[in-house]
Amino acid sequence: MSPTKTPIEQVDFPGLALENLPTMYDLPSESLEEPGLPDQYHGWQGELCSATFCPPTHPPDRIMVASDLNLYYDPYHPKWYKRPDWYGVVGVPRFYQERELRLSYVIWQERVIPMVAIELLSPGTSGEDLGETPPGGSPPSKWEVYEQILGIPYYIVFNGYTNQLRVFWLKGNRYQEQKLREPRIWLPRLELGIGLWKGKYREMSRQWLRWYDAQGNWTPTPTEAAQQQAESAQQQAEAAQQRAEAAERAQKEAISKLLGMGLSAQQVAEALGVPIEEVSG
Repeated sequence: MSPTKTPIEQVDFPGLALENLPTMYDLPSESLEEPGLPDQYHGWQGELCSATFCPPTHPPDRIMVASDLNLYYDPYHPKWYKRPDWYGVVGVPRFYQERELRLSYVIWQERVIPMVAIELLSPGTSGEDLGETPPGGSPPSKWEVYEQILGIPYYIVFNGYTNQLRVFWLKGNRYQEQKLREPRIWLPRLELGIGLWKGKYREMSRQWLRWYDAQGNWTPTPTEAAQQQAESAQQQAEAAQQRAEAAERAQKEAISKLLGMGLSAQQVAEALGVPIEEVSG
């Protein structure tokens, strides 16, 4: 049965010359009043990071990941927050107090800093994300919060427009950029690697940021894992069927050979350990 096609309602703009209006490529994807407002790519990239973030040293129920979730970091200024494009925390319950979805992540309640933060560069936020804004502002920049106030061990910056990946490790109390020989890097404290994967996610083929394991294999998403299991089960079933068919052919050949040697059906059945009906048939 073919899928039912639902008519798409068209919106009309009487009196406008649509060909003269700006296109998606001409318009900013973030509000001038709220820099860094996510676009569609930010959401999908965050999903992929969350789906493939599986540190092996922590059970899934002690791993918290978030995209664009407010991170409150200073109890002396409790209304100050940053909103990382993505961050991961290990060693805390997945759910707030083991039972609720988080509305935000509050450092002075959770008492565990994120292990890694990821910023997806946007034109309006790149200066703050890369520490290019003058220090000492009020409130401080993201770079200052991640480096000086929280001390997040790993800071990943990815430009989805140019596919440039930059990785910073906290050394002492300063971030040091790591030289990348290839667009991937191993993060020892997480026992995970992160890098650029060229593939299709949500039907979009491009360079995506995702996690990989100690063997260098890209961590599968739940959908990919289920597909791999289904393919493996299918392959096992096909192999079992092939073995059964081969055994049946070998048995028939053996029966034919023994009968050709002058043995009776009863003798052949006893020799091969099969019902006499299979020999007589």
